[in-house]
Amino acid sequence: MRFLLVLLTVLSINVFAEPKEVFWEDLIPEGYVPPSVSIEHGFEMAQQNLDAPVVTKFNNMQVKIPGFVVPLEGDQDTITEFLLVPFFGACIHVPPPPPNQIVYVKISEGVPILSLSDVVWVVGTLTTDGWTGDLASVGYTLKGEKILPYDG
Repeated sequence: MRFLLVLLTVLSINVFAEPKEVFWEDLIPEGYVPPSVSIEHGFEMAQQNLDAPVVTKFNNMQVKIPGFVVPLEGDQDTITEFLLVPFFGACIHVPPPPPNQIVYVKISEGVPILSLSDVVWVVGTLTTDGWTGDLASVGYTLKGEKILPYDG
């Protein structure tokens, strides 16, 4: 009986725990310094630092991370897949950041289309599973649960 009580307590703590707030600097390994970017061939839209390492301590953790949305899949009302990036215009108007600064998000039920210039919080389970698409190579994947307005 005591074991059952302890098990239920642990499960309830995990179920009702607030997601861990993770920021972009948290996704860069401590001490990692990206190589310098060469601009001798002029401005290029190619993604740099494709071998940028990821941080594993958030793997399979419930997180809440702020960023800007770059839509990938959806319909006229909702998006189901998008890239979450640390600054407006990444992957569209300027070259994509390194893979450890992009999160691929999939929300199976979809969310309403947002203003792409607004910062949002995305809540879900983060993994270090990479993803590669036409726009960029990505270091993290997030199974999205909800998007919230950025409050801060």
